[in-house]
Amino acid sequence: MPNAALNRLKARFARIAALGEAAGMLHWDAATMMPPGGGASRGEQLAALAGLSHELLTAPVVEEDLEIALAEGDWEQANLDLMTRAHARATALPTELVEATARANSACEKVWRDAKARADFALVCPALTEVVRLQRETAQALAAELGMDPYDALMDGYQRGVTAADVEPVFAAYQAFLAEALPRAEAIQARRPAPQPLPGPFPVEIQRRLSRALSERIGLDYDHARLDESLHPFCGGTPADVRLTTFYDERDVAKALLGVLHETGHGLYERGLPEAWARQPVGEAAGMAAHESQSLIVEMQACRSDAFLGFLGGELRTAFGGPPAPYEASNLARLWRHVGRGFIRVDADEITYPAHVILRFRLERALIGGDLQVADLPGAWNDGMEAMLGITPPDDARGCLQDIHWHDGAFGYFPSYTLGAMAAAQLMKAARAAVPGLDDALGRGDMAPLLGWLRANVHGKGSLLGFQDLLRAATGKPLDPADFIEHLTVRYLRD
Repeated sequence: MPNAALNRLKARFARIAALGEAAGMLHWDAATMMPPGGGASRGEQLAALAGLSHELLTAPVVEEDLEIALAEGDWEQANLDLMTRAHARATALPTELVEATARANSACEKVWRDAKARADFALVCPALTEVVRLQRETAQALAAELGMDPYDALMDGYQRGVTAADVEPVFAAYQAFLAEALPRAEAIQARRPAPQPLPGPFPVEIQRRLSRALSERIGLDYDHARLDESLHPFCGGTPADVRLTTFYDERDVAKALLGVLHETGHGLYERGLPEAWARQPVGEAAGMAAHESQSLIVEMQACRSDAFLGFLGGELRTAFGGPPAPYEASNLARLWRHVGRGFIRVDADEITYPAHVILRFRLERALIGGDLQVADLPGAWNDGMEAMLGITPPDDARGCLQDIHWHDGAFGYFPSYTLGAMAAAQLMKAARAAVPGLDDALGRGDMAPLLGWLRANVHGKGSLLGFQDLLRAATGKPLDPADFIEHLTVRYLRD
């Protein structure tokens, strides 16, 4: 019977989601708690979970139920459509390939940690070559099944409905804007007073308490979250058990604090997903570009706004002491909205950050397409940095080894960062128009008005809508990079 088939599908997908949650916790543990010697066994555990999930998703009974299941209502239909999509992607990939990919990713990620510490790409090159080989095989199999370009098939796994053909003109236009805006922003910045450094040092324990307190203040419920440390900050876990990580530097409070605020944005999105559709495809986030929009609307749009910086300065001074002038909003803005040409993506300002993403997008597209070999990646990276920002990394740690993503098999992910930044600006503009007094609330450290709007217009929608339709519903139009350009112009290009 159709309804019985739908119920069987929902039960199966709930089980698959639970396995995914378990894998997510193992990834979190590997980044935070696992001893170095556990890497090989962890790879086998992740491969087993990936294989089991794949078998559940590709079983003949799933296809049989998909053929007869009937849905009633928009949410049920969207859920059924997403099940069909997930099944189609999975059936393109043999279980052996899924498990081999999980093993290779886990092994490469462990080697990458050592290679980055030594700034030696040669150490990880063989492992990364294997990861790329498997990603190419995966991309080609998906492309044949879905009728897509291989790289688009990988992108589709992170943000459905967005292709390289959609992204390339947006990125090309931004690169043209950057060529004019970056020197202009640097010139304006040079005419302003130099920022005063905050009076450190910043004891780690105080940073840890302050970071958690601010994360809680802006809305994250720590009965369902925790904050730990890792080499690369991230948000993982599940909607009911959010895991944030950061790293602390006693010389620079901004690294941990702003990182926690960014990851809190991810966590708030997970906590706001529709509980009625938990562990169903339609109850998941709308994609990684959508997810990045939520971390960036919190960190960049809200927490680095003039209004919130006024509140934050007082919190910092209470925590660390010292004279008032360095903690004033205008000084924090000069410190934390400084424009500069740097090597490290995660440290980049809003204007130059997209350049880092554009470089990675073009390199990974070439790697998957076979136009760039892994051994040639360091040189291609350095050439690209010189072309984009006029700088050349002095070593591989500040070049092609800086990110975990490729070494963990994440190809097609990077465009989501800049698409998310653009969407965040668009959503913030709509929120300001819809919520009177939003900036006054931010000046009091009150994120509730913004969070309420996001709960209604983004979080609570789950995956009911694709990325573009989600933006249309929330802002009245699909992705419009002009709102991001307007935001950058107001914040950085006016004397």
